Amino acid sequence: MCAIAGIVKCDVRERAERSRLVRMADVQQHRGPDGAGLWLDGAVGLAHRRLAIIDVAGGHQPMTNEDDSVWIVFNGEIYNHAVLRREMQRAGHRYRTKSDTETILHLYEAYGPACVDRLQGMFAFAIWDRRQRRLLLVRDRLGIKPLYYTCTDHELLFASEIKGIVASGGLKVAFNETILPEYLANRYVAGEETFYRGVSKLLPGHLLEWSAEQGCRVRRYWHPPQDSVDLDLPLSEQAGQLRAGLERAVRSHLMSDVPLGLFLSGGLDSSGLAALMAPLMPHPVKTFAVGFAEREANELQYARLVARAIGAEHHEVVVSADQFMQALPKLIWHEDEPIAFQSSVPLFFVSRLARRHVKVVLTGEGADELFLGYDYRYRVTALNERIGRVYWKGVPRFLRRRISGSLPLLPVPIQRYASRTVLAYEPGPRGLFFDNFSVFPDSLQQSLLLEGRTLGASDPYAEGLRYWEEHRGGLLERMSYADVSTHLVELLMKQDQMSMAASLESRVPYLDHQLVEQAMLIPGGQRMRRWQTKLVLREALRPLVPEAVLTRPKMGFPVPFGSWMRGAYRSTLDEYVLSSRALDRKLFRPETVRRIVNEHLAGTRSHGDRLWLLVNLELWLRMAIDGEEPQPLERRMDRVAVSV
Repeated sequence: MCAIAGIVKCDVRERAERSRLVRMADVQQHRGPDGAGLWLDGAVGLAHRRLAIIDVAGGHQPMTNEDDSVWIVFNGEIYNHAVLRREMQRAGHRYRTKSDTETILHLYEAYGPACVDRLQGMFAFAIWDRRQRRLLLVRDRLGIKPLYYTCTDHELLFASEIKGIVASGGLKVAFNETILPEYLANRYVAGEETFYRGVSKLLPGHLLEWSAEQGCRVRRYWHPPQDSVDLDLPLSEQAGQLRAGLERAVRSHLMSDVPLGLFLSGGLDSSGLAALMAPLMPHPVKTFAVGFAEREANELQYARLVARAIGAEHHEVVVSADQFMQALPKLIWHEDEPIAFQSSVPLFFVSRLARRHVKVVLTGEGADELFLGYDYRYRVTALNERIGRVYWKGVPRFLRRRISGSLPLLPVPIQRYASRTVLAYEPGPRGLFFDNFSVFPDSLQQSLLLEGRTLGASDPYAEGLRYWEEHRGGLLERMSYADVSTHLVELLMKQDQMSMAASLESRVPYLDHQLVEQAMLIPGGQRMRRWQTKLVLREALRPLVPEAVLTRPKMGFPVPFGSWMRGAYRSTLDEYVLSSRALDRKLFRPETVRRIVNEHLAGTRSHGDRLWLLVNLELWLRMAIDGEEPQPLERRMDRVAVSV
């Protein structure tokens, strides 16, 4: 796991600047504390920070091939590199190291950009071909590793984190306000755009080729299966095949020359990994769990249960509200954007704990999207769609609109329930699947965003709907496909950046691309049936996981942020949501912001997730746009003064 960065000048007479490259790499030092490398060749410069995992002594970068015609900087792990290495050696390539990085170089010599099709793993890399004067940027199929870039009239810049591009001095830092509706609805930006104007993310399963003659050309080289396949297999046989595929993925992800452990939440996904991992290890598995003092946000007892069952060496950390709030600004700096998910913060604390014992961890990210594991999101959508067939057919449209318009007149408890049902939405995924589970749905954004920043300027669900239409299967398969392509990518960025903030490599066996292709061909009815989520995965893991874990309800790692805002950290709202500095940015209508805060403090409505997004956005703006250093949020007991 590493950080990469680079500069390519459009004019070959110019020179890539060493000082800029050093800044771009060093600001990402947390991703690679074990070493640094730099290579300059006229108009081109590549930089690298290394977290040594494979071939600790010999895998230094930037790395070149036998005749110095191809150079690479690489972040990630190639799990099938031993097989590929033997193939390349038989073809006559001479190796200087034992690293997987060198295998990518030789594959490129043999296959050009198509080398990516041979790779199994997580990766983001840049290759400079000196003969063809071509740059190749590649990101892995699922988006496990990040890669950002910006193209100007005179140069191309890239880095593992946006802060690397900012550190180059070649970017005029500005907030990309067009993404605001999408952030408010979904917590994140799903497409190529970022919070920084002019900075793009290379999407999962995509590669970018650059040359002075043709400029930047981006194309997609992989996508998950897009058809619904009616496999006529009984559930038991399907589960057996899935377990075999997962066993292969776990075995391959244990490749390491340094100590390795596991994040164990006590949920089905990580517990299954623990059970599969234990017999493959020469010593007890080192497991790591995190919780909060609040009972409703603590599932440590399940992690302990699984740890005992596999004979693990178990470690835990409990995060207090003070620790959470004090760490938040620095972690926003690490993510280069407002933090989408509150669980990012405890993830950093458990990563820091794990780093004291190991250098690599496995984690269960990805199983929820593959196997329809989000109880509320998937089950409610399926139920609404079933009821809706009757409702939309039997009730005239004008009457449906009248019913929908009258919902705000209902008492709050009834309204809260009715607004999630078919009574509030017309047919189609935009309402039932996307808007229904957004943080700020369309109706609230209309009253929140100031004139000129309305939904008409940017559809917050455009990317999700694009993937929904791309899949040709039924409701269940489309929900999975859309979330794998959008929601999961943001979760992976959380996983990457919070673990790398602690200089820890995290690996995701559920997202081995061969296992993903296998899982997404399983019919939706075997992934979720009669409101039972993760049906086939539960059956696959049933012989391995304690019954209490198989039958427990999903917690989803709840963070009690909303209650903290009513308690010791109420003044956070005063400073970062209600202050004149925040409101003077002219993004939101002050009266709507004050109403949201008032309702939350009074307990008439719970707006914890909405306040989380508003606080995070203001903190990010102060650091990224105003240029402030991250400062810990302090506990203050004084009462927030609000008015309507």
